[in-house]
Amino acid sequence: MKNRRVVITGLGITAPNGTNVSEFTNAIKKGVSGIRNSKELKSFNFSCQIAGFPIYNKDYLNNYFSSIQLRGLNASGMEYGVIAGIDAWKDAGFSISTAEIPLWDVGVVFGTGILGVDKFREAIYKVDEGKVRRLGSTTVTQTMASGISAFLGGMLGCGNVVTTNSSACSTGTEAILMAYDRISSGKAEIILAGSTSDSGPYVWGGFDAMRILPYKYNDNPIAASRPMSASASGFVPGSGAGALVIESLESAQKRGASIYAEILGGHVNSGGQRNGGSMTAPNSDAVQQCIKRAIDNAGIHKDDIDAINGHLTATAMDSVEIHNWCEALGRKESDFPYINSLKSLVGHCLAASGSIESVATVLQLKENFIFGNINCEDLHPEIEALVNREKIPTETLDVSPNIIAKASFGFGDVNACVIFKKYS
Repeated sequence: MKNRRVVITGLGITAPNGTNVSEFTNAIKKGVSGIRNSKELKSFNFSCQIAGFPIYNKDYLNNYFSSIQLRGLNASGMEYGVIAGIDAWKDAGFSISTAEIPLWDVGVVFGTGILGVDKFREAIYKVDEGKVRRLGSTTVTQTMASGISAFLGGMLGCGNVVTTNSSACSTGTEAILMAYDRISSGKAEIILAGSTSDSGPYVWGGFDAMRILPYKYNDNPIAASRPMSASASGFVPGSGAGALVIESLESAQKRGASIYAEILGGHVNSGGQRNGGSMTAPNSDAVQQCIKRAIDNAGIHKDDIDAINGHLTATAMDSVEIHNWCEALGRKESDFPYINSLKSLVGHCLAASGSIESVATVLQLKENFIFGNINCEDLHPEIEALVNREKIPTETLDVSPNIIAKASFGFGDVNACVIFKKYS
């Protein structure tokens, strides 16, 4: 049962530029940004008054939640995660189980950085006012980190692992690898994996205070997120959720499922906040080790990688990341793979970034394209010295990648890299 092949059979997305896979695919192919002005951030006197956040009518939630579940719901991350998770589940060809017996071989690994911030705020005010009894019965489930995995696990009747991981910006990519490991080792057949992140000033305020968000683009939000650009001035805050149904190949074939891509393997590590690594900066040696070990675990050669979907947040660390990829792969200039950053279109969705960006990566393999990086026409000179310009496309390319590496590097000096392959 060891080292079984693992595939992806369902996708779900709640992104700033699309709240379903069809909309999202169209948006990334056409370079449509989901970054917009935020009246809320302006009213709170943020320096950065723009953000990437999903837009949908509240009535849309009736498709995912019962009237009882909606009562008192005030957690954007919970909404995003359930929308993406249920869409991925149905996309994989499954229905919502009403059986009394749990699905013993089906699990959920759905990560988050923080959940239910607005619900926390609501609860704090009521406690301070001495109105504890008016908190409502759903306060705990909306504010515990594992609320999202517990909610999805209960909706689907999962009887295998049901858990929430949290590793800052690496969360979503790590969740996918946790699911992969469990399935490849024979401990589960199907796992709904992904991650979600709340929206709003109470999530993004700390980053604004750190002065790492751009403030010069409040009148031109689409131009604000500039990964790999010489004029990059910080990451645009974002939110949403991505979800993937990850399944053993045997299970998928048995039920005749449509397959998006295969997961070959990956690696997760930490730089220990040593040798240049810190709470906010990566240890470059650890990043390079993560990439190399992901390649080894996937059983491929470094030259097999056709494209990279990077972390690339539009900060000073972008040049360092490109350097680390060059060192880890032993490839540069014209020999370097294509590389892109979804953050140019949606901002940095924090804990949700890895899963949202993995959905985009899988779509590139399935539909034969490499989406373009907007806002990096003025490529950073340190990057231009390492990689030929044509490897960093500004418009979507009609190509057919076979293997794409997706990496995420998070606060706390933690790293995750997953290797996806076109299924054949």
